[in-house]
Amino acid sequence: MIESTASFEPTATPAVAGPVTPAPTAAGRGAGRFGRQLGFVLSGLPIGLAAFVVLLAGFAAGAVTFVVLLGVPILVATLAAARHFAEIERRRVAAVTGRVLPPHAYREPAGEGFKAGLRALRDPQSWRDLAHALVSFPLRVVSFCLAVTWTVGGLGELLYVVWSWSIPRDPDTTGLLDLMFGISSRAADIAFNTGIGVLLLASAVPLVRALVAVQAGLARGLLTDETAALQVRTEQLALGRRSAVAAEAQTLRRLERDLHDGPQQRLVRLTMDLETVARRLDDDPDRARPLVAEMISQSHEALSELRALSRGIAPPILADRGLAPALTAAAARCPVPVELTTELPRGRRFAAAVENTAYFVVTEALTNVAKHARADHCEVTVTVDERALFISVRDDGCGGAHPGKGHGLAGLIDRLAAVEGRLDVHSPPGGPTTLTAEVPLSGVGEH
Repeated sequence: MIESTASFEPTATPAVAGPVTPAPTAAGRGAGRFGRQLGFVLSGLPIGLAAFVVLLAGFAAGAVTFVVLLGVPILVATLAAARHFAEIERRRVAAVTGRVLPPHAYREPAGEGFKAGLRALRDPQSWRDLAHALVSFPLRVVSFCLAVTWTVGGLGELLYVVWSWSIPRDPDTTGLLDLMFGISSRAADIAFNTGIGVLLLASAVPLVRALVAVQAGLARGLLTDETAALQVRTEQLALGRRSAVAAEAQTLRRLERDLHDGPQQRLVRLTMDLETVARRLDDDPDRARPLVAEMISQSHEALSELRALSRGIAPPILADRGLAPALTAAAARCPVPVELTTELPRGRRFAAAVENTAYFVVTEALTNVAKHARADHCEVTVTVDERALFISVRDDGCGGAHPGKGHGLAGLIDRLAAVEGRLDVHSPPGGPTTLTAEVPLSGVGEH
């Protein structure tokens, strides 16, 4: 358990004034902003060049070989690379403007193989990413040239008096001013070039700002799609609702089956024994005593089974003491030795949906390990950050676990989808099996 505590004691020691860091002035903030904008424009050329070369070559190769189906994986790989370059550009634009770009959405292809590749080619946002890389490259070249001319050229002209002596000159001319206007004064030539430098540097600020605005506008136009993002979000919420209904129905069916096969049978047997005891109490009390003892045993077993069923739904220890103690109790009940690590802040409680989902994931995973994995050891790790709870269950069993429908992990996928979580399973034949789940904290309150 991670716990951070600190105590502060009031003292009578007078405060000692330390050095005060002066707040940045408007000129300093302006210079820093101009530096970020200039760095954005200058760094855009090498990034844009790499994107242009890779994506144009990939698109051309894929288009040429598409007829023989070799172009499908090439185009899929090209669009995947376009996604990465687009993500880099989104981060660059957000960093230089100080504002996150509007949302975008990709349509993740379901399944694997050739059909999944064809579905990936129908993703509009991936093609928009590719178009941005190709269209923005000429703009980056022009922006780079203008920015370098205005900044480096302006700085060079401003320092003309320092380096002008090294320029070889014709005996009849003294500089640019003499060539243009016939003024051969050395001082006038220095003043003219210095003025050009001041003018270039003064106009470099609005010029670079305009170049950044143009590139950011192009990124906003091609790399974002609020309508598609809202549509995908709606589909995710609908999927989460369907998964929640499916998970609830599956839980109810399992609970009904377990009640029918366990406590209900024992209660029926207990009722029959009670009727037998009632008949024998008057004529043969001695034969009734063994039945009473057996009835007590049956009631204890039924009570134990009911308690086990309640633990699978929401154990009292989870509601009373929190997730870490509940997981400790679940790990202690597992027939396979479990090494549990819970890196959770002491005393912090999460929303009931988060704790119940995390508990269900761990207990269901441990049940699968005990039933199917043939493992000798299991490791469970639970960590948390500011946005999600992370669960990792690793066993040294035979492997071969599959998250598809009809397998034991399908219920976990539905339960996690209900809270917009996700499940990753790595289980090669022969093991080991590693199950990783992410339970988001956003959208649900804490207490």
